[in-house]
Amino acid sequence: MWAAENWKDYELIDTSDGERLEKWGKFTLVRPDPQVIWSAVKGRDWASADASYKRSKSGGGAWSSNRLPESWSIGYEKLGLKFVIKPMGFKHTGLFPEQAANWDWFYDLIAGTGRKIRVLNLFAYTGGATVAAAAAGASVVHVDASKGMVAQAKENAALSGLADAPIRYIVDDCRKFTEREIRRGNRYDAVIMDPPSYGRGPGGEMWKLEENINELVKLTAGVLSDDPLFFLINSYTTGLSPLTMRYLIDLNVKSRFGGVSDAGELALPVKRTGGYLPCGAAARWTKN
Repeated sequence: MWAAENWKDYELIDTSDGERLEKWGKFTLVRPDPQVIWSAVKGRDWASADASYKRSKSGGGAWSSNRLPESWSIGYEKLGLKFVIKPMGFKHTGLFPEQAANWDWFYDLIAGTGRKIRVLNLFAYTGGATVAAAAAGASVVHVDASKGMVAQAKENAALSGLADAPIRYIVDDCRKFTEREIRRGNRYDAVIMDPPSYGRGPGGEMWKLEENINELVKLTAGVLSDDPLFFLINSYTTGLSPLTMRYLIDLNVKSRFGGVSDAGELALPVKRTGGYLPCGAAARWTKN
């Protein structure tokens, strides 16, 4: 298990009955979470939350009792990063705080190399990993199919003092972009990927994780340099175990470069109980 335990502006306060109560800077939110299969006595702070996302029986959902501004920012002080928080459809806020466990890991790897590291960040969303890698001194190619998410990634970089960092933002289908990079002979010292369970590229390309992840990992291994630093896969698909992703890395990366691989659940500490909420999984490989 890799837990994101270094937040100050974010806190998972409590969990119960399919929901989580969270503090995002000055505001508290209630959001659904399918991992929360238990019931616990809810304190008064649940009822006084600034907003609550409720699912609809017909699909989707909406924010209710909403006393939130359109957006605000929070910081991840350990790495000196700042992020825009924007409550949006399907319960999202524009940031996955559990990913800080990965940021801490590869930040130290990049900063400790003593050489310039080129990072390819696929399915890069709003750029949490992008700004963490850039803050560590890497140059980053940030690829996502959504123009809106790429725009928010640029905003996050600027908030973090990285507006002029060597970050290249690409709105494209990740697989097609990777294929072109291989043909062009462009190589990277590190790869980060956070593929969705389902999705569509900007040209309508269909994506289903279980059917496409093996092909993507095999393809993306082809853009690694002769002396790569790390390879990281994230997954929020419950049917895809951490060991499955590690096996893919071992077949396509470790078999070629040696090194060490590992896999585990990402988690957030729950303040009220002292327990940990599982929040997806990751598989990691590093040369040393």
